[in-house]
Amino acid sequence: MLGHHYTHSFLETAIASVNAGCNLELSYGMRNNVFMHIPQALAMGNITLQMLRDRVRPLFYTRMRLGEFDPPDMNPYSSLDLSVVQSPEHRNLSLEAAVKSFVLLKNVRGTLPLRARDLSSQHLAVVGPFADNPRVLFGDYAPVPEPQYIYTPRRGLEMLGANVSFTAGCREPRCWQYSRAELVRVVEAADVVLICLGTGIDVETEAKDRSDLSLPGHQLELLQDAVQ
Repeated sequence: MLGHHYTHSFLETAIASVNAGCNLELSYGMRNNVFMHIPQALAMGNITLQMLRDRVRPLFYTRMRLGEFDPPDMNPYSSLDLSVVQSPEHRNLSLEAAVKSFVLLKNVRGTLPLRARDLSSQHLAVVGPFADNPRVLFGDYAPVPEPQYIYTPRRGLEMLGANVSFTAGCREPRCWQYSRAELVRVVEAADVVLICLGTGIDVETEAKDRSDLSLPGHQLELLQDAVQ
């Protein structure tokens, strides 16, 4: 609120936030954060002790329901170790979630889904800055996965035995430099073309907004060239 000039100090922000019902502050790495001024606001009479109790109660209720105050032997997660991380059971569940979350907007002539049994007889072109760049596949606030567990579109298709040709067209999502000749060469020789475009955290994240929804750089040109 301070950055948007709704308030002029952390003290004003604390008063406005608590009165509005906010009971949790996210201020990573700040020792003198906004809610550190709550005692001063209380002493000044801008907020009441009952109001603070009302704000704190749901926080501790939630923590108690999560078992944070239970003895360790009552916590079912205390028996888990790193062997469960990336276990086959969890990876299969992640795969199922990914498959079920796909949104198919248009499927001309029933082109999709591609069938694994047909891939070996087809020549696939996988193109675009998101086709084989693991770094750009994850959004803001995403965890940092182990590289061996990251499957780019190119890597995934190659693991299925597909005959894959690849070119990024441009190195990164901003797509400032675009190699049209290389793209055309790869696409013209293919039976099926997969075009992998987007933005990624290089282009937009929290506090890095854009004024429009257009594809960045030469990505639209890359798409048009691939289709033509």
